[in-house]
Amino acid sequence: MPFRFALVLGVGVIMGFGLSVGRTVQAQREIDPPAVVNDESDNDGDKAVPWQDARLLAEVLEHVRKEYVEKISDQELIEAAIRGMISDLDPHSAFLDPQEFDEIRISTTGEYSGVGIEVQLENGVVKVVNPIEGTPAQKAGVLAGDTILAVDGVPVSVENLNDTIDRMRGKAGTAVKISIARVDVKDPLEFTLSRAAVQVHSVRDQMLDGGVGYVRISHFSETTTSDLERSLASLKKKNGAPLNGLVLDLRNNPGGVLEAAVGVSDVFLEDGVIVTANGRAADARFEMDARPGDALDGAPMVVLVNGSSASASEIVAGALQDHHRATLVGHQTYGKGSVQTVLPLSDGHAIKLTTSKYFTPSGASIHEKGIKPDVLVNEKDVPKPKEGVDVTESYGGKDDVELQLAVSTLQQKTSGAIRQSRAP
Repeated sequence: MPFRFALVLGVGVIMGFGLSVGRTVQAQREIDPPAVVNDESDNDGDKAVPWQDARLLAEVLEHVRKEYVEKISDQELIEAAIRGMISDLDPHSAFLDPQEFDEIRISTTGEYSGVGIEVQLENGVVKVVNPIEGTPAQKAGVLAGDTILAVDGVPVSVENLNDTIDRMRGKAGTAVKISIARVDVKDPLEFTLSRAAVQVHSVRDQMLDGGVGYVRISHFSETTTSDLERSLASLKKKNGAPLNGLVLDLRNNPGGVLEAAVGVSDVFLEDGVIVTANGRAADARFEMDARPGDALDGAPMVVLVNGSSASASEIVAGALQDHHRATLVGHQTYGKGSVQTVLPLSDGHAIKLTTSKYFTPSGASIHEKGIKPDVLVNEKDVPKPKEGVDVTESYGGKDDVELQLAVSTLQQKTSGAIRQSRAP
């Protein structure tokens, strides 16, 4: 079987243009051929394209090639035709050039070679969101809030941020020079960094009051499940005892690796279906189930979601809600219930093609519907973020109104469980 990616993700525009997180977060799926969900057969794939339709395409290409106001190369014409054909299928299918395909592989594996800086466009400048711990940038003293001015002497272009990102990436061991402006420092700072392998972690955690843990998952990559398990172990150690409860924050999480969504769900479920999918191809029809073992030993959970919680996030939220393992707090989720498969082509190109629709354990399709939380947050109670500021920066902080509601909901469940345990 040829190597290929399968994805459950990618919606909207990601606000943080990251060196660590690609523009789209995809999924890699390598599973055995699944059980057949239905017996529908379709042999259209075995038929050749009708010659009349092929001739029509050739006619159009030839007219554009000869008569369009500007000269366009044959390669550009063919790529444009393919891009239009794929993108017209649905909002999530796409034709990928080699650079876009490389972004998918980076975001899927959670690893790339570069300097280790997460950046975002803010008020017309490229700001450092965070230098990743243990990376060349962090060791050299690059700080959050720094402004990147140039890379290897080439000024940063806000119109072409990808060029800046590409310049900072490169083969491990090679050098790159970065010019940075820092508040309260008069002259630009120059850093010459040696590129290295950078591991991108999608999970962060903190202890809240009352023995409650907080875990935020920003996206789903191949390392997310293991990152989550490490975070839970760390929280238990900080608490000095098993956690009394957990808030799992999936707000603004656009999705990612299918196996990661299944793995995260499985961390908290003892058994049962996590997700099923149905498509035309045999490997587009599958069911994934939980294995015994709950990392929280049944302690109550709240999952925070909003309108930008999509795809893989909705798989987790749907599985935990359907199995009554967690209470969902927040806003209606995005509603992306489809799976994309990335098929490599020649010359480094690829197509991202919708191949399945997935369903929650109850058999519900959330596509274009989303998941309704058990506890809805009133929009009026949530302060609007300042212009140009990434809203996710406030998540987990003292001013996080939605987190306060989640903790309050969790405390009610915890006290209820205590009362039951003391009942005769």
